[in-house]
Amino acid sequence: MKYLLLVCWDAERMNRQTDPDPGAVEEPESFPWLDDLLSREKWVTGDQLAPPRRARSVRVRKGERVVTDGPFAETKEAIGGFDLIEADSIEEAVEIAAGHPVAEFGTIEVRPLWGT
Repeated sequence: MKYLLLVCWDAERMNRQTDPDPGAVEEPESFPWLDDLLSREKWVTGDQLAPPRRARSVRVRKGERVVTDGPFAETKEAIGGFDLIEADSIEEAVEIAAGHPVAEFGTIEVRPLWGT
């Protein structure tokens, strides 16, 4: 079964990050947590998200589109990335999430996917 790991940490810290140069190709860093999941064929895909300051929230109310700057919820933490993993159970997905480096200072929300 597939599980989505929503990787959340300090929104202010994310907003202080500088944007990468357009067209710049970053050299991949060694990431032991990811290396382990790849070797066990548990990782499907994932990426870091742009900071919350670049987000837009979209709602449609009574047929009218309402777009606001920033993430939907006003919180101290924001979703900063995601990982899509394969796990045999929610318990295994939680174990994988607990090993994520961001779990030591942020939050990893584990959500099963429906229909895949």
